[in-house]
Amino acid sequence: MTTQAGESGCAQTPPPAEMPPVAARPSPARYVLAGVLLAAGWAAIYQGLAPFSAWFTYSLLRLPHGQHLSAAVEFFVFEVPKVLMLLTLVVFGVGIIRTYFTPQRTRQILAGRRESVGNVLAALLGVVTPFCSCSAVPLFIGFVTAGVPLGVTFSFLIAAPMINEVALVLLLGMFGWKVAGLYMGTGLLIAIIAGWIIGRLKMEKHVEPWVYKTQVGLAATEELLDFPARIRLGLQAVREIVAKVWLYIVLGIAVGAGIHGYVPTNAMADLMGRSAWWSVPVSVLIGVPMYSNAAGIIPIVKALLEKGAALGTVLAFMMAVIGLSLPETIILRKVLRPRLIAAFVGVVAAGILLVGYLFNLVM
Repeated sequence: MTTQAGESGCAQTPPPAEMPPVAARPSPARYVLAGVLLAAGWAAIYQGLAPFSAWFTYSLLRLPHGQHLSAAVEFFVFEVPKVLMLLTLVVFGVGIIRTYFTPQRTRQILAGRRESVGNVLAALLGVVTPFCSCSAVPLFIGFVTAGVPLGVTFSFLIAAPMINEVALVLLLGMFGWKVAGLYMGTGLLIAIIAGWIIGRLKMEKHVEPWVYKTQVGLAATEELLDFPARIRLGLQAVREIVAKVWLYIVLGIAVGAGIHGYVPTNAMADLMGRSAWWSVPVSVLIGVPMYSNAAGIIPIVKALLEKGAALGTVLAFMMAVIGLSLPETIILRKVLRPRLIAAFVGVVAAGILLVGYLFNLVM
């Protein structure tokens, strides 16, 4: 008696389940094309900001030409989107670069270097390595316990907050590449020389003893990232950093707009001009206890310069605010004794004073 296959006593083998399709990764050409299109759109919007701010001020709001309020509004409407666009672009690029420089890798690069070479490397790495005042203590402990000399560690701690991507992009957007380059060059020089001097002072005994007893583990392996992952981290940096500083930018530009529109040029030139020899040290003394960041202070700096303040005086003020912030100094007290903190502040302040007078002399 014949039987159908389906009626046999043996269970039939079910057909193999269909495997879900594997998503194809975008090709490099797609990333290049997307980047070109985004860059073209970005450039077109950027070029239209100046005519838009004029149209907004004088056609839409119908404010009269030559008035204080008109100048302040046009300044504000032009600078806010310009600075935010520049900041987004640069933070994205630096965010990708930072994926190659983790804190662990930075410590490994600096550990065991000759001190003079280490000062230069530390200052350069400070520009591209994630850093803020709240991370001063763990970074300091990690560097010292990894064998990085004290002076080299300070070169990094000085350069990282002073020469960050926010400061450079704002300077580039508001003053051009020459001023941005001068600021970066002099900031690096201050970080290198100040770190070298602190290293020569042999002040290791003024580090809190518990720091040297701390064991900081180094990562045995680092995650290998492909380029799409680095792009995602660059976008994450944009979301985190721009979200954190945009309000400071708007407030700083608002103050700058008020100075631009209402403060008399002669008054500012008399207060912070080249002829006032005392303006540089007074600006540094005012700047040291202040707490702000590049996003908040640089728009004010631009307005001061447009009103006749001397470039060296204004740069000294800005460096004092960014590079010698009071919160960072207070946080460092957890790992440093007062004499070493005083040496750190004094050496950096002296370098800032020198830069201020030098710029006033030659610019």
